[in-house]
This record gives sequence, structure tokens and C-alpha cells, in this order.
Amino acid sequence: MQMPKQHLPKAPAPDETRTQKELLDELAYLRAENAYLKKLGALIEAKQAAALQKKRK
Repeated sequence: MQMPKQHLPKAPAPDETRTQKELLDELAYLRAENAYLKKLGALIEAKQAAALQKKRK
């Protein structure tokens, strides 16, 4: 049985060849992703702190 080929994501074009809109769109996406990951980390940290507080009582 042959394994299916994996499709690797296409490498993005170099920044020098991308339009300003493409770069701004990527910037907006990366800022949103960063904010999401920071919020997720804060929620996980808060949940762990609450569990620790509950355990101490």
C-alpha cells in the first residue's frame, strides 16, 4: 500500500514582490493571531491559578 503524498504549503512570495495590501493583510492576520494566543495563554494561566487556589483550601 502506498502512502498518500503530502501537499506542502506553497512558500509565500518574497516581501519585495508582494503588494502593500497583501503585506497589510498578513500584518492584520498576524496581529489577530498574536492577540488570540496571548488571550489563550492568560486564560490557561488564570484557570491554573484558580485550580491551585481551590486545591489549597
